[in-house]
Amino acid sequence: MRKSMKGLISAGAGAGALASALLAGQAAAQVGNAPASAAPTETGEIIVTAQRRAERSLDVPITVTTLSEDTLTDAGVRQLSDMSKVVPALRFDKSGVYTQPTIRGVGTAIATSGGGPNVATYVDGFFLPSAAATDFQLLKVQNIQVLKGPQGTLFGRNTTGGAILVSTAEPSEDPSGELRVSYGRFDTVEVQSYATSRITDGVAFDIEGLYRRSDNFQRNIVDGNDQVGKYNRWSVRTGLKVEVTPDVSVLLRYTHSKTDDPSALMHNAFVDGNGTPWIYQFTPPGFYATKPNEVALNPGDGVGARTNTDVIQGTIKADLGFADLTSYTQFRDERVTSIQDLDATALPIFTIGIGSNSKTFTQEVLLNSKAGSPLQWTTGVYYFRNRDTWPTEAKLGTAPFVRNGESGTLSQSIAVFGDATYEVTPQFFITAGARYSHDWVDQAYFQRALTAPVYEDANGNPVPFDPATPLYTRFDVPKLTNNRVTPRVVLRYKPSEQSSLYASFTQGYKAGLLNVGGYSYRPVKPEKINAYELGYKYGDGRFTAELSGFYYDYKNLQVSSFQAGTARITNAASSEIYGIEGQASARITSDLTVSGGLAWTHARYKSFPNAPFYQFCDPAAVFGSSPVACTPTSLGGLGPGALVETTIDAGGFKMQRTPELTGNLAVSYGIDVGGGRLNLSGNLYYTSSFYFGIAEQFKQSQYALLGLRAEWVDPSEKISVALFSENVTNHRYRSAVNYASLGIGSVWAEPITYGLTLGVKY
Repeated sequence: MRKSMKGLISAGAGAGALASALLAGQAAAQVGNAPASAAPTETGEIIVTAQRRAERSLDVPITVTTLSEDTLTDAGVRQLSDMSKVVPALRFDKSGVYTQPTIRGVGTAIATSGGGPNVATYVDGFFLPSAAATDFQLLKVQNIQVLKGPQGTLFGRNTTGGAILVSTAEPSEDPSGELRVSYGRFDTVEVQSYATSRITDGVAFDIEGLYRRSDNFQRNIVDGNDQVGKYNRWSVRTGLKVEVTPDVSVLLRYTHSKTDDPSALMHNAFVDGNGTPWIYQFTPPGFYATKPNEVALNPGDGVGARTNTDVIQGTIKADLGFADLTSYTQFRDERVTSIQDLDATALPIFTIGIGSNSKTFTQEVLLNSKAGSPLQWTTGVYYFRNRDTWPTEAKLGTAPFVRNGESGTLSQSIAVFGDATYEVTPQFFITAGARYSHDWVDQAYFQRALTAPVYEDANGNPVPFDPATPLYTRFDVPKLTNNRVTPRVVLRYKPSEQSSLYASFTQGYKAGLLNVGGYSYRPVKPEKINAYELGYKYGDGRFTAELSGFYYDYKNLQVSSFQAGTARITNAASSEIYGIEGQASARITSDLTVSGGLAWTHARYKSFPNAPFYQFCDPAAVFGSSPVACTPTSLGGLGPGALVETTIDAGGFKMQRTPELTGNLAVSYGIDVGGGRLNLSGNLYYTSSFYFGIAEQFKQSQYALLGLRAEWVDPSEKISVALFSENVTNHRYRSAVNYASLGIGSVWAEPITYGLTLGVKY
């Protein structure tokens, strides 16, 4: 098993010793909180926190996909982006190292100072603002809930598409722990260990470590290096929980994570349906790659990405008698560096280095009513502050890297919100809520860069830099302020304890931003989405089903493109999205469970007259029957045969990254073998074709993925052995497309992978 077996044994021994040390001490009872698990209760009901309070999923008038710990394991969900295999209408795409989830066609491709997601990710109630930290490896996860549709009232700005809620285990006074060690194809090693124990009465501590490394599957055709995509990731997370009184608890957490992972930047030339590689057309043979397992990199470019994150979080829960209070306080310090070859060839044309350093503080206070009253309510206040800087460097040809300017912003938000449900009769409920958000972007600036000859004025007109202005001169951009109220109204009828029907209107809002990364004074308008949904839910303990239909009126979409070192952000005028989706789960017998989901999404730009469009620099180039002017700019003097970004009217075009049909089918079957339990599981995922580009460019054809897993657990349920395989049919498909005016690059997903996992529980 090559060189990693030595590291695997060493890491596993260290993790096991750590877990064993923490398990010393006596067991004590743990004071429980309101249930938040997506796993079925004894009656088969699923409890969720989609409305910021613990409720039956059946009673929540939102389309929610809930994934228990067992479901995540059976489906091979190792990191957050893997969830797309089991959640229809959910995609995880990337722009370089920045992860960008999309739900029902609502997402973003923006990666710039002050930018934010359209689908918000929360871990234990804390918002993750950084797109570079969103696709994390899962740590002792109890459940994940995917809320579809705008969640602007309860979860705030930047949730126009929905929200992803991750719940992890809390420290417990009952000693326990586990160790998992995996080895798989491409010399992939993963070690994960968790332990929790009592320190003294009312005080518990836990710690978790995770390490993953792989040689990856790419090969550099220039020098034959088959470890060019090699990566490693590790993280440590600790927690201290104190029961101050029977009514008050405090949970403190610290997380440190580090990655060295070039995977998202390992692209080769995108090849269209005509066999044309989208790179500089006079690139000599042998200087570009097109096969899924090949890349073409100049060894001196140093392509790669590193992240370093430190997080401190504090959660206070208090029973006030009339209500439950929760306070969430968070400090985040995240540092990202990435170097990318933008021309998608081994030619020494243009290489850029982008840094992202952010410091974030968030504070939320939540107040929930007690259960049992006809009126159930939630109210709270929220504050967000994020200061980030994006230094860049560039390399032209074989010259060394030089400084290429910097941009930065200070983004802040204050919000107050309230949401209440009133039981008019035992069968009829009315929900109403609203959130007021005050957002502002201040201290925004950009520097005159080496590769930017012009900047945009407040009206979007290009203005040449004064030749007398020195490089790296700072240009301050005026403050931007937005105020918005996002309401929510729901009518729900409950024919029986096993069924529910609802009709809802919700509104989402994505704050405006300043495109300082694009050297612009022009503000980018806030997004607004009005969402209408009808839904039906049923659950009797053995069988659950949900069906929903939705319609979105979506205005001022924030869309981005990337030229040679410059991010260009514009507002699409409007779009229209509607669709139907359903999901069901059936426990056929005590041994056999079948579940699945299917989503149909129709998403079109209604009006988008100046959509970014890429073409080759050729005066004879046409789109349809209309000639398109082509003037090469910022192309390093390459001229005809190079790529250039122009514009096109994209009204009526399909929205990017939005397949019309997605679905999955999962089966789990357990049998008694060798005195223990053998669980066989499989998950089949399907997506129809879609476009990575904005103007129906860079198409990915339909594909299906099959994952299989077999796990045997011994009679004591303390030792397990599992065999697993992902992408069993070895289908090759693109996981991302990196597009810029110098080259269009395909990032390919992994081929078939397989491996072995050993687990021990204490």
